[in-house]
Amino acid sequence: MIKNISFIKTLLVAALLMVASTGMAQKFAILSDIHVTPGNANEGKLKEAVAEINGTNVDAVLVTGDLTNEGSDEQLRNVKSILDGITHPLYVIPGNHENNWSQSACKTFNDLWGNDRFVFTVGKLVVIGLNCGPFMKMGDGHIKQEDLIWLDKTLSEIVKPGMKVLSVNHYPLLDDLDNYRDYVAVLKKYPVITHQNGHWHRWRQYETDGINGLMVRCLDMGGGDYGYTLMDVDLDNNWIHVYNKTLGKERDIRYAYKINTEYYTTLRCTQVPTHNIPADFKVEKVYADEASIFTRLSIDKDNIYFGNSMGCLRVIDKKTAKLKWEYKTTSMLFSRPAVAGKVVALPTGDKRLVWLDKKSGKVLSEVAAQGPYVADGVVADGVLYQGGYKTFQAWDVNKRELLWEYNDINNYCQAAPVVGKDDIIFGAWDTKLRSLDRKTGALNWSWDNGKSTNLYSPGNVVPAVTQDRVVIVAPDRNSTALDRATGKQLWRHHDNAVKVRESLGLSQDGNRAYAKTMDGTIVAMDTRSDDYHQLWDTDCGFGYEHAPCIVLEKDGYIYAGSRRGMLAVLEASTGKLLFTYSMGSSEVNGFDVDPFTGDIYCSLIGGTIWRIGKK
Repeated sequence: MIKNISFIKTLLVAALLMVASTGMAQKFAILSDIHVTPGNANEGKLKEAVAEINGTNVDAVLVTGDLTNEGSDEQLRNVKSILDGITHPLYVIPGNHENNWSQSACKTFNDLWGNDRFVFTVGKLVVIGLNCGPFMKMGDGHIKQEDLIWLDKTLSEIVKPGMKVLSVNHYPLLDDLDNYRDYVAVLKKYPVITHQNGHWHRWRQYETDGINGLMVRCLDMGGGDYGYTLMDVDLDNNWIHVYNKTLGKERDIRYAYKINTEYYTTLRCTQVPTHNIPADFKVEKVYADEASIFTRLSIDKDNIYFGNSMGCLRVIDKKTAKLKWEYKTTSMLFSRPAVAGKVVALPTGDKRLVWLDKKSGKVLSEVAAQGPYVADGVVADGVLYQGGYKTFQAWDVNKRELLWEYNDINNYCQAAPVVGKDDIIFGAWDTKLRSLDRKTGALNWSWDNGKSTNLYSPGNVVPAVTQDRVVIVAPDRNSTALDRATGKQLWRHHDNAVKVRESLGLSQDGNRAYAKTMDGTIVAMDTRSDDYHQLWDTDCGFGYEHAPCIVLEKDGYIYAGSRRGMLAVLEASTGKLLFTYSMGSSEVNGFDVDPFTGDIYCSLIGGTIWRIGKK
């Protein structure tokens, strides 16, 4: 059991003297949650911290995530220019602020630091750290499937008898990570002395299945307390000492604890799945990938198309789930492949739009883009309508030629657009919702919520569009209805009891918009009313919820997905909850309808694909 002894320092005298006498402890300086943007107070304080750390005798410096606020290329390059001044060995991993709102679809971090994971040894101590997301959309942390495989393989090769392991991540081994159970299962194979993390901006000790967990301070703890963490690991005497180091002051002992690597033999952090499916429904897993999946699915008569976290577009046979072909890119894929006729259009994270032969996977042509694609495109009447970084484009699918391009966007597009007879409606992470002329790309109108903060944008919501209305929800927790022709705001609703975010859907008759709240409730809004009018609300049992998964209605049923792999099916007319089903522990990316069978498919970030339908 870890003991907090920050107020009884006298009990540490013997242990501290023992460490001092041996001089064999491995010493680390830890910077976490530094949140530097050019010109802010943290920038100057980080420079002071770097100068102090350079004057210490540490073996290595660990930077454990949230280097920036929005993960932009400018912010990353700026903070790297400061960290490059560290004269000790430096090891850096990203945090949620680098992954969630990345201008480069998470690529620039790897370009600057070489990788988003590290491993090194100091004496008999192995230090290993890796990325945890969430990747390019609101969600829980997630360890990519390929990283779990790498973690196990790497430790199995490096760890020899007598060696110990220090695990490093931005997130704790707690519910913050959707697949922390899988993470813990790998770590417990090895003598892990501590899992060190940041993210919570405060000190805390915890324990998960016998593994000691240590949360450390952020750069700015408030009240003028800027600083970092020092850690001494004494493997000879089985002690760890953790110090608070406020800038300009002597280090202050925070924790001391004995090293323990005797874990529980069975996982206590187990999940009991919920399966109460009616007899006339089927829910079945049809595929499991060795990587994580961040895209929705495209489906044709024979195949399912998706992209994964290793940058592979994969095509699997619907009947056999066998891989037919794949195409490899150099960055994670976040956009759903667009399938039309004989071609597949792949918007990539490495700044290209690639056209491939649907049958063979052969590259037909490719076009360089201004920035990475993370948005889903929509094909209508032989034209691909595709949002990008600071751009929205219309492409002739057969000729693979650009028809028009709208470039007056100040950030990236993420969700799929809604394509009407004469207009295209979409949001972007520059605060604005836009309507463009479908033929020319000219701006019909734009709307924003009056806030300058990009993070409140309708950037990752598919609008619910009727004949004359547009309904949206956004991270500002407001529901808004606009006139489709003019963009005039008709009503705007905020209710702390109905906290909407980015999850939205439209009934098949267009009379209802469905929003998922942050409490796991589905609310039905009347799209025909001149004021906000809620028809019903149903608690799906999701609990706290923030996954931007679309809500789908088909044939009288509503399908909703949670941040933890839970499916909920409701009766559309009444909102009655029919059943829930646990498909896994990771976020549901979205639902897509098979146009040939009527079945519904969805992918989970954990790398699985599921089919849902009536028997």
